[in-house]
This record gives sequence, structure tokens and C-alpha cells, in this order.
Amino acid sequence: MDLMSGLQEVTRRMLVARGVRSSMVDVAGQRLHHYELKGKGKGPPVLLVHGLGGTANGFARIFFGLARRFERVLAVDLPGHGFSPEYCLGPTCVRGQYNMLVEYHRKVVGGPAFVVGNSLGGALSVQLAAEHPELVKALGLVAPAGADVGHEFFVEVLQAMDVRTAEQSRALTRRLFHRPPMMMMLLADMVRGIYSTPAVKALSADALATREYLKPEVLQSLAMPVLFVWGGSEKLLPRQSLDFFRSHLPAHSRVRVVEEFGHIPQVERPNELVSELVQFADATGL
Repeated sequence: MDLMSGLQEVTRRMLVARGVRSSMVDVAGQRLHHYELKGKGKGPPVLLVHGLGGTANGFARIFFGLARRFERVLAVDLPGHGFSPEYCLGPTCVRGQYNMLVEYHRKVVGGPAFVVGNSLGGALSVQLAAEHPELVKALGLVAPAGADVGHEFFVEVLQAMDVRTAEQSRALTRRLFHRPPMMMMLLADMVRGIYSTPAVKALSADALATREYLKPEVLQSLAMPVLFVWGGSEKLLPRQSLDFFRSHLPAHSRVRVVEEFGHIPQVERPNELVSELVQFADATGL
């Protein structure tokens, strides 16, 4: 077991020790790993969706804060991420990931949820809300990917994630955080392993080939409450993405640009992100 796999397992065991259920579930003939925590609140279930190269473990620091406000908190490892196998499903990899998310929601979540997606998970969550609004009571987008702002910007992001040297690993780590923790910089070389998995390579190649981005009409069609959270220190995605979402999300959306948030605030600023999500839930009556 390599160091990254060991750290993932340690995180999993710590969550289980605190009452989070970690299990494998059969979804449409595939096995997916997921977490589930029973909450103490009256809000709907929360489904957390990670991004490219991410895992359900990335949300570990917000599980318990959300559980105080919502009835259940769930996070799934998408195919080929975390503890889930099978990285490329269906005619295209990205669509395969999306289809598994839909089937997981139907089988495990079982009803309308507050779906919160980060990065690629944000783009998948938008698609889920647009195509299956009956499954999404509210939508939370945290530094979502997928903005149709020009293929050259997307290519640059994927090039930054194609890390092959220790210096490239440190450079990407700096782009993910507002202020990278010293431990993350010391362990930055592990990023090479995260972004060189078969899943990440296949998804990246598929996205480059298909050039499928979120369309304005898809965003404008969202009828449920929408929260959009962008980091004042976002360094991975281009600023044009913020402008795209601001321009095309429906007028009822709550748009928040939060200082000291980077690309993954669930890791760096968990309490503040929970506060944003709970305030939104309170304001919209979830």
C-alpha cells in the first residue's frame, strides 16, 4: 500500500470510529464505495459529489457540521476514485460517471436531496438537477467546473493537473488552496499519484475529445434553489468561469464569492463552508 492509499484508509477508519458508515453498494452492476452519516437535523439528505481526482474523503471535515442541520449526509466515491473500482463506463467516461451518479442517487439517497458538488462534481450536479429535477431539492455548487468559456482555458487546467514532477505537484497544490498547509506542501509529491490514475487520465482524455460544457440554457432551466460558492482565492479555474455562472444562473440563485476560499474549501475552510451551506438552507427553508 502506498502512502496516499494508507492515508485514505486512515481517514476512512477515523470516520467509521466517529459513527460514519462506510460501505460498498451495487449500483447498475457496478460497486461503489460511499459514506453515510445519520444527522440530527430536519433538513433533507445532503449528497456530496467530489471532483476529478477527488474522493469522498475530501468531505470528511464537513460531515459532522452538516449532520447537525440535515437528516442524512452522504458522499460517494465516483467510479475509479477513492475506494470505488471501474473507471470508464458507457460510451464516454464523463457520461458514465454521470450515469452512475444518477443511479446511485435513485438507489441509495432515494428521494429529493440537497446536492452539493465541487469542481467536476459541480458540473455533474448541474446536469443531474437539469435532467432529473425530481432528485434535487436544492443545488450547491462549490467552485464548479464545466463553464463554456473557451476550450483553451480548459486545456490549461488539465495541463496543470497533468503532474509529472515534484515541482509540478507543488505548483498544483498551491493552485488548489488559498494558503496551502505546510503538511500539504510536504506531501505535495503524492499529487502525482492522485492525478495519474487510470480514471483521471481517461476522464481527462474524454473531456478533451468531446468538448462538452455546460450550456447557458441548462443553467437557466434550474428551478430549484441554487447556491453558487466561489473562492476569492480560486487559482485553478479561470476567472471567466465565475463570470459565466454569474451571467447564466437563474435570478433566484444565491451567488457568494468568499475571501480565503480556494478551490477545495471543504478541505481548507470546512467550518466556513458548512456555514455557507447552512445559511443557504435556512434562507430557503430547506
